Amino acid sequence: MSDASPSSSARQSPRRLRLEDIPGWAGPGSVTEDAVYDTFVAWVEESGIRLYPAQDESVIEVVGGANLILSTPTGTGKSLVAVGAHFAALARGERTYYTAPIKALVSEKFFALADIFGAENVGMTTGDSAVNPDAPIVCATAEILANLALRHGDETPVGQVVMDEFHFYSDPDRGWAWQVPLLTLPHTQFVLMSATLGDVTALADDLERRTGRATATVTGVERPVPLHYYYEVTPVHETIEDLLSTGQAPVYVVHFSQLAALERAQSLSSAKIATREQRDAIAALIGEFRFTTSFGKTLSRLLRQGIGVHHAGMLPKYRRLVEQLAQRGMLRVICGTDTLGVGINVPIRTVLLTALTKFDGTRMRQLNAREFHQIAGRAGRAGYDTAGTVAAQAPEHESENLKALEKAGDDPKKRRKIVRKKAPEGFVSWGEPSFRRLIEAEPETLTSSMQITSAMLINVIGRGGDVYGHVRALVFDNHEPWKRQLALARRAIELYRSLLTAGVVEAVRTADGVEIRLTVDLQPNFALNQPLSPFALAAFELFDRESPSYALDIVSVVEATLDDPRPVLSAQQFQARGEAVAAMKADGLEYEERMEALEEVTHPKPHDVLLHEAFATYASSQPWVADFALSPKSVVRDLYERAMTFGEFIAFYKLARSEGVVLRYLSDAYRALNQTVPLEARTEDLRDIVEWLGELVRQVDSSLLDEWEELVHPDAAKHAAESAELAPPAPRNVTTNRRAFFVLVRNELFRRIQLAALDRVPDLGALEVEAAALAGGAPPFTEAQWDAALEAYYAEHDEILTDASARSAQMILVDDKPEGADGIWRVRQIIADPEGDYDWGITADVLLEDSAREGVAVIRVTGVGRF
Repeated sequence: MSDASPSSSARQSPRRLRLEDIPGWAGPGSVTEDAVYDTFVAWVEESGIRLYPAQDESVIEVVGGANLILSTPTGTGKSLVAVGAHFAALARGERTYYTAPIKALVSEKFFALADIFGAENVGMTTGDSAVNPDAPIVCATAEILANLALRHGDETPVGQVVMDEFHFYSDPDRGWAWQVPLLTLPHTQFVLMSATLGDVTALADDLERRTGRATATVTGVERPVPLHYYYEVTPVHETIEDLLSTGQAPVYVVHFSQLAALERAQSLSSAKIATREQRDAIAALIGEFRFTTSFGKTLSRLLRQGIGVHHAGMLPKYRRLVEQLAQRGMLRVICGTDTLGVGINVPIRTVLLTALTKFDGTRMRQLNAREFHQIAGRAGRAGYDTAGTVAAQAPEHESENLKALEKAGDDPKKRRKIVRKKAPEGFVSWGEPSFRRLIEAEPETLTSSMQITSAMLINVIGRGGDVYGHVRALVFDNHEPWKRQLALARRAIELYRSLLTAGVVEAVRTADGVEIRLTVDLQPNFALNQPLSPFALAAFELFDRESPSYALDIVSVVEATLDDPRPVLSAQQFQARGEAVAAMKADGLEYEERMEALEEVTHPKPHDVLLHEAFATYASSQPWVADFALSPKSVVRDLYERAMTFGEFIAFYKLARSEGVVLRYLSDAYRALNQTVPLEARTEDLRDIVEWLGELVRQVDSSLLDEWEELVHPDAAKHAAESAELAPPAPRNVTTNRRAFFVLVRNELFRRIQLAALDRVPDLGALEVEAAALAGGAPPFTEAQWDAALEAYYAEHDEILTDASARSAQMILVDDKPEGADGIWRVRQIIADPEGDYDWGITADVLLEDSAREGVAVIRVTGVGRF
């Protein structure tokens, strides 16, 4: 039996894998290849496992210095081969890179390799964080290595590259990053790994030509756990019941939308999935886990019945919990999406595909062979199962028609009366022939996806030397067909001319010819970090520090440089259009006019025109930014201006299925604000917002920020200890970060200001009831008291202002040590009236103990009136 993951092998191994354990070790190059091989194999066998023949062959090749293309099924131990490759590189004194397509996988490998080789020997860089970047082993996203290779060419200090999930080479948008190192690092040993590479003959020949190394290919290996395939025509719930009753659990039910995965899990909750003993065991394990969101409460209920949910829209702590329970064999059914196929460690016995078609962002289509085998390959666990099961569900209408025929039996009259159910409109059909064809099909041969961008050209020009030769090689000595190479050449010429016109590069005639060079100094992490950060720095100067909205305007600039969280923007647009329709109906607009006007309504885009004009000006002198899209949006700003908690924001926009996407965006925004905004541009209000945002993310799911901050100050031992715990540690006491907690208090009070401005008395009363429920007891200030207070206010003033000045820190007074009241702040929120009298306000108590327990500011309004 072989272990397929470095992290698990590290847990079983009694010691680290050290160069000092190689007999005769006296420094790099001092020992033989056989000694390196023998030491690695001995270390593996100390863990109680033995290398499979394919693993053994692969390790022999990489220790001997050959390139390796490893295309073997999931579960055949490719990760352990990668560990052997890293060990061989260290023994030769070479720097070795491990690359993967997603940051989560890079982070996972970083910690796993730190356990194996020691934290001092392993580094990581993902674009938004860098840890020990000069270490001999570096874990990185593919784009990081590609940009380094473009900048330094064959002088890049990398002796070995291990590329995981190499099938991303064919990805239309990102494939260039997997190809560039192969083109530009001729002195490097390559280990290319994936379960689904297809025919690699041409790739192996090209790699051998470029590097001068022998290139070994290990493919077509039989799975240690064979797979059995079934086409199911019974309804899905019956198929699942049958799989459970015949010992095929755990079952991963694969869907091609997050909504379908959740709906399936909920539909199974009425079935008896787990025994009483299993349910009791799960309840005991998750008893201390904090399910803090509405989706979390749904997940808690499902998990207690032995049903898991797993998809990219979930909070990281929930996904991790499902993975941990699955690893312990506690979940009998997991409903998820096809993201399972990208390196996620969820051990399962059976894969049940609910469809053989998916929407690829453009159209609905059947799965290709690579996609099918990536998903199917997750079935069957080495060391647990003697076989894995892959089942494909027939289309629903086909199952219902077969059931009707079965019910009619052999009676010809009944069979003639059957009204066959038709496929839904736009349905892309599949059936058992499609399934059998996919089983037999080899993964498609990888196709090149080379690109040329301004950022790539600038990196090559920044390298110096024979720029023309370097670019020509990149354009004409790649894996594209001739016609496509000609198109890339035209693109490179267009980009070079734009850089020349902008004055970013210059062509200087010298005695040896023409020298092409940059006229600007590039940041050290050019094209590695947030690519539009330099534009954001320039755009900050457009805004007046004295403006009450300055802090939020700076937030809007940073948000415009971040990737779009599409579910949020879609929900914001839906909300905005609903409000617009209501307003237009009230104004008496006809239907056709309303529909035409709605085309102009979109999600909020603060300073859209100003930022795009500034971007166009900036691009005229820095044309490489045209490779990236500026996207003004308001997510952090919207959340702050609405004075909502994370849960309220999710509920308001109905984003429960995408709360993980929302949190990831908020954490990215927090990091970008921290990394991009210079100290001299930060006002007190902006510092408040940044602290509030960080605390909000941490209270919802501390794993995102804790991971980032721990990576900045790594502690592998602490990580290993915490990763063994099922429940993540509770977030820190929300009241200890005074600046962030003060913003939470201000937001709670300003929510009441906003509702009072709209005279929404019932909502104000409901807020007090909610706050009282958190603190226990009855609300001291009731809906009737709010009604009387506002009637008195509006007798003196026409309105309540809610602009940026009205919500500033100067409008709230805090007594954090009131006499005779421990554990309480006494606060007063001044109401901004049009005359500027500021003679009315809200008084409240802030309950510190309740706030610490709930992770939010718990306040109790005690009065509203004239000061």
